[in-house]
Amino acid sequence: MVIELIIKGVVTGLLLSVMLGPAFFLLLETSIRRGIRSALAFDAGVLFSDVIYIVIAYVFFQQVEELSEGGDNAWIRLIGGALFILYGLITFFKKIKSMQMGVNASSGLHAGYYWGLFIKGLLLNLANPLVVFYWFSVMALGQSGAETVFTGWDMFFFIAIILITFFSIDVLKIIGAKRLRPYITANLLKSLNQITGVILMIFGIFLVINSIIIWLR
Repeated sequence: MVIELIIKGVVTGLLLSVMLGPAFFLLLETSIRRGIRSALAFDAGVLFSDVIYIVIAYVFFQQVEELSEGGDNAWIRLIGGALFILYGLITFFKKIKSMQMGVNASSGLHAGYYWGLFIKGLLLNLANPLVVFYWFSVMALGQSGAETVFTGWDMFFFIAIILITFFSIDVLKIIGAKRLRPYITANLLKSLNQITGVILMIFGIFLVINSIIIWLR
């Protein structure tokens, strides 16, 4: 069970790390213009806001789980699958905005400056309430296909693996931002969005079909 959670968590974390949103562009811009420490402070704010939304999503997840009896919860899979399909469509058709790089700035190395970047990342992610449904979908995906019923500890471990993987990839993005900048074109980002969107929709269709199978048993 532990190995299964680790593998599923790492794979999910890798998938989520290539999803492109406002935080992705600001993260790279901050790394290039302000340096690695500034980008890490910003990313920590985004990660903290994710934790807040994860707690909210888990409460929602538990309430939906109580709607049906037994370990196989078709409602969770159906809702999670529908949300994954929606996110996949949004990601696939999302328009890409080019990053605008300014002059490298080295000022503002005091603690307040980094806290400001932390709050900026926090508020940016909190401004999108759909993130809570996104994490609900991730939880539904984690429980789907599990041989045993997920406990609270299993879910915590699964989400922790995702966040560790997600943050590790972000660190690599931050470190390699300056070297990657010449290769980050609008066409490349559009292709990544389309690939990610298709994968999300496949996950969503899998969850929906899985819920239908449960109901037909």
